[in-house]
Amino acid sequence: MMASLGPHAGFIVGAYLAALIVTLAVIVWVWLDYRRQRRILADLDARGITRRSLRQGVSESLS
Repeated sequence: MMASLGPHAGFIVGAYLAALIVTLAVIVWVWLDYRRQRRILADLDARGITRRSLRQGVSESLS
């Protein structure tokens, strides 16, 4: 396999490995941030804090 990639096989394989590592890192980062945001929203919800659009009277005052 490596011989069929020519003299630049190391660079090609390295580039693919780097792209794979970066892609996996971004996936893990987004997944961890998603979990963090869900915890923050659950905490706000538990404290009774809601979105402004769900508060009574806000949409009426904007009309």
